[in-house]
Amino acid sequence: MGTTGDCLIIGEVAQAHDGSLGAAHAYIDAIASAGADAVKFQTHIAEAESTRHEQWRVKFSLQDDTRLDYWRRTGFTEEQWAGLKKHATDRGLLFLSSPFSTEAAEMLMRVGVSAWKIASGEVSNPALFDCVASTGLPVILSTGMSRMSEIDSAVARIQSRNIPLTVLQCTTSYPCPPERVGLNMLDIFRSRYKTKAGLSDHSGKIYAGLAAATLGCDALEVHVTFSRECFGPDVPASLTTVELRQLVEGVRAIQKMLANPVAKDKMASDAEPVRAIFMKSVVARAALQAGTILSESHLAIKKPGTGIPAERLPELIGRRLRKAVEADDLLSETDLFEPSSGIAVA
Repeated sequence: MGTTGDCLIIGEVAQAHDGSLGAAHAYIDAIASAGADAVKFQTHIAEAESTRHEQWRVKFSLQDDTRLDYWRRTGFTEEQWAGLKKHATDRGLLFLSSPFSTEAAEMLMRVGVSAWKIASGEVSNPALFDCVASTGLPVILSTGMSRMSEIDSAVARIQSRNIPLTVLQCTTSYPCPPERVGLNMLDIFRSRYKTKAGLSDHSGKIYAGLAAATLGCDALEVHVTFSRECFGPDVPASLTTVELRQLVEGVRAIQKMLANPVAKDKMASDAEPVRAIFMKSVVARAALQAGTILSESHLAIKKPGTGIPAERLPELIGRRLRKAVEADDLLSETDLFEPSSGIAVA
């Protein structure tokens, strides 16, 4: 699904727009400018998803009495979602949004998504799974609140349909401390499910994403905010748009490193012009007459490396000079007789 590399980098807006359609469009521009591959929202249809009994994770809203009121206020119409999707496509981004009801999924089918992102709270929602699976589109499965047995069941349900799958390690903690990121799960998911694996990161820093890239993660999702001073419960767990750009640059650089193993001899050959500058040669320590039989006291090792290489100095002990040399002259084979022969080297 990635457009610029093997690791799909997703800028997660979630509800950072706080119901402002203009802010949602602005996030699309910011995420595209940062170089990410995809923008992701959350699609909430209040009456299809929630009741007045739903609890706040964090009571942050000063204008919504209930969580249901919040979903009503911050939701968009189908026409507005279609506009966001078109904007994302125009900016070269994949358009993703997590549905939180079958009604939301059905609307997103009409709007058009590149893949389905299933939030960890929906892992045990078979109706939603069957709905999205009917499209045959790839599925990105989050696992933040899931037990392994629940993930096993969800993966089996998806793989039984032969649908492309990426399983994301996720820790439901905002922000997530380093010791709880769980990078070890990437290899566990790959091995257990024989599928792609990635990280949904809530650390609010770029470090976890860069570390995941060194492990060859297939997808990396991070929450995004315009500023640490923005409103919303996800801000502490988000990257600023400037940090998102840094993350993208870092991940792409790591990908190039991993994709291009080096051979040291080839590197040394490529560096031959530089080696001549930085390596050292055997030189005369002082002026020496022709016929001098060289001892260690006659010789020194100095730059540049265009004469007899420094590592050959022991071989020159006992050799006889064919001609006089000055101090700091780089010795060459033509300056020397062959060992014990007295015959000049041509």
